Amino acid sequence: MADTATQWLTVDTADGPMRVYAARPEVPSGRTVVVLQEAFGVNEHIQDIARRFAARGFLALAPDLFHRTGTEELSYEEHSEALGLIKQIGPDQIVADVRAVLDGHDLARTAIVGFCFGGRAAFTAAAATPGLGAAVVFYGPGIAAGPYAVLDRAGSITAPLLLHVGEEDPTIPADQVAAIDEALGDAGVDFEQHVYPGAGHAFACDARPHMFRLRAAETAWERTHAFLDRHLPPKTT
Repeated sequence: MADTATQWLTVDTADGPMRVYAARPEVPSGRTVVVLQEAFGVNEHIQDIARRFAARGFLALAPDLFHRTGTEELSYEEHSEALGLIKQIGPDQIVADVRAVLDGHDLARTAIVGFCFGGRAAFTAAAATPGLGAAVVFYGPGIAAGPYAVLDRAGSITAPLLLHVGEEDPTIPADQVAAIDEALGDAGVDFEQHVYPGAGHAFACDARPHMFRLRAAETAWERTHAFLDRHLPPKTT
């Protein structure tokens, strides 16, 4: 894979400075991806995903959506603490943070990809970003139900949308998967939603071996890369 250069940047938001982990490709493709964190912060797993995208030619930017809370990162064992933090971050804060990261970037050449809490955040941001190139949701709970449900914003999504859901994910039950299908279909969104048999929540997180499902993860990533290459093709010289 191509070498990448990484650094922490600082972006100004209405609620103060926000750290952003940046991974830059050795050979740029003219594409940017905003990587939205799980409920545990911009940890090594999210940084690794950013570096993987950079190895494919993307400028990858992972904003610290916890910047208002005073907590940068939690361990995967601190589940209740993570839930407490994400309850403090509503749709307006998500949209403001993602817009701050997107400022100055060509939206048509930019994708948002989110995981877990970041999956809902990606859906939320896509609904508030006309002209976005693409969006990908990995197992995003709370889109169709919960205090910050955003399914009623489906009609505002203009970007092609790809969603990955584990069939055994208790945080996204079958009725919510069906509701998402129906709402996006009724809104005329260009979307694909894939359900993975034998997979639960966080099935693509190789940092959590007890949840990781190799075959489902490989398929989801293959679909993601093909989807992004289709909607954000690399520039040719």
